[in-house]
Amino acid sequence: MSKVTSSAPSQRMLRVGEQVRAAITQVLQRGEVRDDLLEKTVISVSEVRMSPDLKMATAYVTPLGVADHEGVIAALNRNAKFIRGRIGGQLRQMKYMPEVRFRDDTSFDNYRKIDALLRSPEVRRDLEEPDASTDDKPE
Repeated sequence: MSKVTSSAPSQRMLRVGEQVRAAITQVLQRGEVRDDLLEKTVISVSEVRMSPDLKMATAYVTPLGVADHEGVIAALNRNAKFIRGRIGGQLRQMKYMPEVRFRDDTSFDNYRKIDALLRSPEVRRDLEEPDASTDDKPE
């Protein structure tokens, strides 16, 4: 009997990911990480994706008000082991503490591009033109 695999995350992966996201957010809010760059940066943790075996957590973060996202991401990855240790106290129900890695969340940039596209004159023009195929014909 073969096991059916799916690319969608399981409910357990989603639940654990949300718990890890909340724990990372608390560690960053309290300023427990001693890094000059991280101490003066506000960081939004938008999502944490868990691997199927729950041993790897990929945290998607957005540094707010900072032009150099790469530097902040590198600082978070340098301190990943410390952060993993700090979130361990909040996730005691887990058999294994997941290894944490940080990635830049580019979804806000994608939303901004889509918004700019939808507000472009070409799209506005297409929305304002009456559609020739739906003429008001009496029935």
